Amino acid sequence: MVASEENSALFPIFVLTCSVCLSSGKYHQSIFKRISNFSTGSNLTLVLLWIVMMVLVYYIKHINHEIQVFEPFSILGLEPRASDSDIKKAYRRLSIQYHPDKNPDPEAHNYFVEYISKAYQALTDPVSRENFEKYGHPDGRKGIEMSVALPLFLLNIDGASGGILLLGIVGVCILLPLVMAVIYLSRSSKYTGNYVRHQTMSAYYYFMKPSLAPSKVMEVFTTAAEYMDIPVRRSDDEPLQRLFLSVRSELNLDHKNIRQEQAKFWKQHPALVKTVLLVQAQLNRESAALSPALLGDFRRVLECSPRLLEELMKMAILPRPSQRYGWLRPAIGVVELSQNFTQAVPLSARKTAGGFSEGFAPFLQLPHFSEAIVKKITRKKVRSFQEFQDLTLQERAELLTQVAGFSAADSQDVEMVLEMMPSITIDIKCETEGEEGIQEGDIVTMHAWITLKRGNGLVSALPHAPYFPFHKEENFWLLLADSVSNDVWLSQRVSFMDEGAAITAATKAIQVSKEGLGSSLKEINAAVKEAVEKVRNGSRLVMGKFQAPAEGNYNLTSYCLCDSWIGCDKKTTLKVKVLKQSRAGTRAGDLAGEGLTVEDKIEDEEDEEEEGFDDYESEYSEDDEDDRGTNTNGVVGNVSVHEEHSGSSSDGEE
Repeated sequence: MVASEENSALFPIFVLTCSVCLSSGKYHQSIFKRISNFSTGSNLTLVLLWIVMMVLVYYIKHINHEIQVFEPFSILGLEPRASDSDIKKAYRRLSIQYHPDKNPDPEAHNYFVEYISKAYQALTDPVSRENFEKYGHPDGRKGIEMSVALPLFLLNIDGASGGILLLGIVGVCILLPLVMAVIYLSRSSKYTGNYVRHQTMSAYYYFMKPSLAPSKVMEVFTTAAEYMDIPVRRSDDEPLQRLFLSVRSELNLDHKNIRQEQAKFWKQHPALVKTVLLVQAQLNRESAALSPALLGDFRRVLECSPRLLEELMKMAILPRPSQRYGWLRPAIGVVELSQNFTQAVPLSARKTAGGFSEGFAPFLQLPHFSEAIVKKITRKKVRSFQEFQDLTLQERAELLTQVAGFSAADSQDVEMVLEMMPSITIDIKCETEGEEGIQEGDIVTMHAWITLKRGNGLVSALPHAPYFPFHKEENFWLLLADSVSNDVWLSQRVSFMDEGAAITAATKAIQVSKEGLGSSLKEINAAVKEAVEKVRNGSRLVMGKFQAPAEGNYNLTSYCLCDSWIGCDKKTTLKVKVLKQSRAGTRAGDLAGEGLTVEDKIEDEEDEEEEGFDDYESEYSEDDEDDRGTNTNGVVGNVSVHEEHSGSSSDGEE
């Protein structure tokens, strides 16, 4: 009975331990990471578990029952090392009080037999005393006692209690884990590793087309299954009608048949209509006019958007089995949509207007700027965002205060954001490792160092996005593409947030590359040291491999596209010559016979590429090549490199 009471006292501790295990570790982090996706019932269950845990803590803290240790001297009320006469006197005194002949109380009888008699025996009988000194009890060594920390009513197995115990064991040990496993598997099977539903990925893959225009990318983006789950309420009809009137000009409706177009728009799935309008509310900064219910749906659309756009980008650059390449034009459209969505700038702002070849979009991400302010600036012959950035601090301050009418504080706000904007440079080369030149069928390695600089000196930083209320990191996409054929040969996402991870990746890549070339340990260490220094100075190494195509000359372009800022993209053109495959042992001779294509000037390259680039530039921007300087970055092997800075992801293409 005493053992049962001790085990029962441990039951709250057992329950508390289980509760702590369930509310800690990876599962705990996952709950808080995805708490917005949980239903109200799940939230209440979580709160209830915390309440139960606090009650158990309080109960354990104030529990009075403790496990008793057998101490014969304290039981007899004696000091340690008491004499035999004192022991006998104490035993007689307690016998008068607890002996069954003197005290009929059953508890007194139990206490006398279990404690007083055994304490006296342990101190007077030689054998019992030896057992006590060796094993801590006059009865000698005790066997291991196995028990379960359960309440007493479950241990009294008599009919009803036995049934309760059986049901408890089956429910807690079998049914509960099984139900939890089924729920977890049913939910996890719907999502990818990036918490995007498989249904969404299927829709994106199906609707992605090689000629998808940037304006059509948003139509694919809004078909996500996550958005189809947004509740449709009758109370939202009137606010959505008002929102529709505010953003109607951005919906690409045919104004010649406006009534038919409007009717067609409202006949779409209600969740799709709501999603499109909420996306336009973000792009046009109309969220302040939303009702409280719509505001909750609006925040849900924004919260899901970064990972949905990332997966949409992956669908655009995913190599198709029949072609081996991804598609450039929709990839550019996805990045442009991400830029506008983060900065809350309408897609129509990319259209050429007011003398700006790149549109107003880059300016509208600056504080206090509006379309009217941009038009005032055009009077001073500032025709591009790059020209505006290239002004000196004093010239820009005079332009903003005297022409745009900004105060000194407003002008300072603009300067602060300009200092946060990244400036990208690319040093890229393609080569066949260990060989001279590139022959058809070779495995070509691309080495690209992407360097980021800011006016404030920082490398890793979050973008200035006051209209995007959730955490958003800067990400860059490096695309090596043939703009004539619309093919993306290589693609990789680049982040400047984690310097440690970048150092580790660059070190490993350099070591593998140098070891493959048979370099000495000294050469490898020197190359690694140089790479680490570059990473610490704001550069990131990007490496990739692709198989050389058939013999011929290829005008490739590497795009470094930022998903958070407008007008910070970089483009580098490369002219690659692929030689005919030679026989073994004659490669060098064939290479010498054919020669390498190295050109010191690239004006003729621009003329050759002019026709192809036209097809894949952003439909929102037109280029003014005279407004941009060109810079020959260098020539490596049979690859000539030409670097440009573009105001948008496809600026500079003619």
